[in-house]
Amino acid sequence: QVQLVESGGGLVQAGGSLRLSCAASGRTIYAMAWFRQAPGKEREFVATISRGGAITYYTDSVKGRFTISRDNYKNTVYLQMSSLKPEDTALYYCAANLGLITTTPRPTDFGSWGQGTQVTVSS
Repeated sequence: QVQLVESGGGLVQAGGSLRLSCAASGRTIYAMAWFRQAPGKEREFVATISRGGAITYYTDSVKGRFTISRDNYKNTVYLQMSSLKPEDTALYYCAANLGLITTTPRPTDFGSWGQGTQVTVSS
């Protein structure tokens, strides 16, 4: 099973930017996604990217502010977050699967998860 390690979280003021990284172990290229979970809320989909990187989908609340990308040579996926808002505060997880991506993936679509990285946006 692939091991996923997220990094790049932190504390930022509203309007600021952060870039999250998710490094996957091994050489297999997976379809990847970012999810987030705020305290007391369910885990929600943020963005997903196909294995080749040509197809991406986003949840409506982050469109135009977040960009998912990948570097398959490094087997790493990124989430560039700009114009951050306090409501973006959450624990961000990356996830992997070997299938095709969908427009609104569910957490149960993914079999491998990282440990999460905290993003906190102050007002």
